[in-house]
Amino acid sequence: MLNGFLVIDKPAGVTSHDIVSKVRRAINQKKVGHTGTLDPFATGVLPVAVGEGTKAIQFLDESEKEYRAVLRLGIATDTQDLTGQVLSERDWSHLEASDLERLAPQFLGLQKQMPPMFSAIKKDGVPLYKLARKGIEVEREAREVEIHALCFEWIRLPEACFTVTCSRGTYVRTLASDIGEALGCGAHLLELRRTRSGLFREADAISIEALAEAVNQEDLILPLDRALDHLQRLELTEAGGRKVQNGVVPQAADFTTATGEFRQGEQVRLYQGERFAAVAEYDMLKGLRLARVFN
Repeated sequence: MLNGFLVIDKPAGVTSHDIVSKVRRAINQKKVGHTGTLDPFATGVLPVAVGEGTKAIQFLDESEKEYRAVLRLGIATDTQDLTGQVLSERDWSHLEASDLERLAPQFLGLQKQMPPMFSAIKKDGVPLYKLARKGIEVEREAREVEIHALCFEWIRLPEACFTVTCSRGTYVRTLASDIGEALGCGAHLLELRRTRSGLFREADAISIEALAEAVNQEDLILPLDRALDHLQRLELTEAGGRKVQNGVVPQAADFTTATGEFRQGEQVRLYQGERFAAVAEYDMLKGLRLARVFN
């Protein structure tokens, strides 16, 4: 059985769930799940957990993501991308490339972003996109997101290509729409490609076809503990390793070295030799507790 993470290069026109189904067939395993949903029209990095990797999804650090996108000025759509119905068409011909470049710094840093109706966010348990398809629009609360970097790669009006590094939960469709509104003409996305999600990068991404045809699929797997490199590593004694495998919380004597001090809620990786045994979480009142044990 394969255990860990695959970085799939999602093609346009399929859902993230479709990719999970294709991976299941390609590796002949049922235990498969994805993290960080991509819109059907979008392409690029889709991290897929397989086997024991599905237990590690909750511990991933995907707080920062990178995208490359192409927007089209002058046309606003209900989905904020090329798949939607046109809401308005406005003149953009008075604009110059320098107008976009001057605007970019205004979108850096913490921003309040209104999530689009065509999104998986739920209202009273119902995904917004299901309401949107019925023509129903409901009140949404603006969410705080952070834009770390925004740069235009090329501008050939009315189209422009930009790269953005942003926090998890940022809608690049909405960013493009907001740029269009700030310019007074509206905009929507023509293309969207995710180039990084946390430590999962475009350079490591493979197609479903390459996965299916690989002679040794295990070579394509990122070990699940490497996907959790951002967590501190602690070494267990042999006895401590046995305890953890049986779901028993290790005590100070079960570690090969002093564990030091932890912050409330801090998560750590536990190893016995080279075997990745578990993720533990620190509670100020109860000490370390086992958050997840791996086989």
